[in-house]
Amino acid sequence: MFDAQFMALPGITPQEYSYLQTATNGLDEQQLRTFLMIYSGKRKNPSDMLLFCVIGLFLVPGLQRFIINQIGMGILYLVTGGLCFIGSIVDIINHKSLAFEHNQRMVFESLQMVRMGGFKQY
Repeated sequence: MFDAQFMALPGITPQEYSYLQTATNGLDEQQLRTFLMIYSGKRKNPSDMLLFCVIGLFLVPGLQRFIINQIGMGILYLVTGGLCFIGSIVDIINHKSLAFEHNQRMVFESLQMVRMGGFKQY
């Protein structure tokens, strides 16, 4: 029903698309519209995550971890220079999985908000 709206999310991967379909199964049209509004504001595009990882390698160690709300790891990267650059390089290689794991958490949070029913869209 809303497959086209899932595909409109920038940088969506087949894995994320499949996860979204499974997670939103059973939502009515209004709930799905509200979910997409909330989720699209919270998700991270894998391409943007790659950019954050490169900036984290050369300018601000740990930026990518701060962006995905891993504050403790961000501080550790900042203090240790990206764990002596090795952690930052690993994050560049794994940028898609960093984005997907963050997006999974955001799907869960967004679904919780929708199911609480406190949102009305006009």
